[in-house]
Amino acid sequence: MEHHITLPSKPRVVSEEGMLGIYEIDSLYPGYGQTLGNSLRRIIFSSLPGAAITSVKIEDVQHEFATIEGIRESVMEVLLNLKRVHFTLHGDEAQTIRLSVKGPKQVTAADFQIPSQVVIANPGQHIADISGKISFELEATIERGLGYVPREVLTKEKADIGTIALDAAFTPIRRANYEVEDMRVGDRTDFNRLRVIIETNGTITPREALERSIEIMIHQLKAVVGFQEEAEINTVSSSKTLEDSSDDDSDAAKDAAKMKLEDLELSSRTTTALSEAGIRSVAGLTRKTAASLKELDGVGDKAITEITEALSNLGLSLKD
Repeated sequence: MEHHITLPSKPRVVSEEGMLGIYEIDSLYPGYGQTLGNSLRRIIFSSLPGAAITSVKIEDVQHEFATIEGIRESVMEVLLNLKRVHFTLHGDEAQTIRLSVKGPKQVTAADFQIPSQVVIANPGQHIADISGKISFELEATIERGLGYVPREVLTKEKADIGTIALDAAFTPIRRANYEVEDMRVGDRTDFNRLRVIIETNGTITPREALERSIEIMIHQLKAVVGFQEEAEINTVSSSKTLEDSSDDDSDAAKDAAKMKLEDLELSSRTTTALSEAGIRSVAGLTRKTAASLKELDGVGDKAITEITEALSNLGLSLKD
């Protein structure tokens, strides 16, 4: 008797309300509901990048246990309120935002002076209540990252006097859970239906969170298809740019030359930055140097590393 595994359905939207989304995947082979659900949940929490405040400087304040005359909240409470502000950061470079207000005033995240690379998802978030006629000034550093990073790790590089390091919760996910139930497929009643519940902080949509986590899982699994001996032989055979390829490598070079930029499966941000600069093929990318790519908007060191690794998988490289 021949056995084959039925392929699951694409995700279906059960409901989407603001920052909360519920999605279902049907026709999963028995046991695959738990396998896929647990894997996606872990990726959603650990691998989706976000932005957070990593350090704060408050005028005339040396440490987090201080109080500020004329402000109802303690410094500790102000820092907790700052952690509740949700940011989107375009680009890989850290950015500084500033606050300079005079009381009496209810200070919210909307009062921040922010560069164009920063977007605040919840500008109504309360920061402090200034009761007196005083000036309140602070600046905060925002960085991109993954997961949760304790401030002990962050302070290794930032030890300025008066700079208060914060624990950084970079993840844009508030909640991610899944449920598995049995369903009928043909004559069998033990197939799985996977329901995924995702709540974000508003900097990405729940649908984006699910899509990106699936893409990350596929990308990771693709990398481990085959065995290392084969990969090493392929890498040694050609680590050249397309225009330097010899006749021996011509078939591989021609195949790569036909590839579009999207085939490299770079992050959407990197792909967009390259496309906007007129680079739409793998062949065009290999004619660029790392230095020339860094001059493009949205391409930093992380993007260069990502591009180099993707080309290396094809036995190609950027121009020296």
